[in-house]
Amino acid sequence: MDRAVKIDAQGRIAIPAEMRASLGLEPGDTLFAHLDVETGGVRLAKAINPFDVLFEHAVREYRAGRTSSLRDFLSGEIDEPDGDDE
Repeated sequence: MDRAVKIDAQGRIAIPAEMRASLGLEPGDTLFAHLDVETGGVRLAKAINPFDVLFEHAVREYRAGRTSSLRDFLSGEIDEPDGDDE
């Protein structure tokens, strides 16, 4: 998907709505900009907060019933991930 965009007086560009929707970009999102000096091209990538990724994983694990309480873990009632029972 290619589009021509203009730079305004403040140096800003507007990403077309179709592209924003396709990439899941929302107002306030942070993007990384990479300049390829050899080609003169600029690449934009959505910045993803690693804590958001961890949170989503934790919610999936909880909903799948693969979580336990910290109290159970500390009392030793839960096997270690490698399967050793000590």
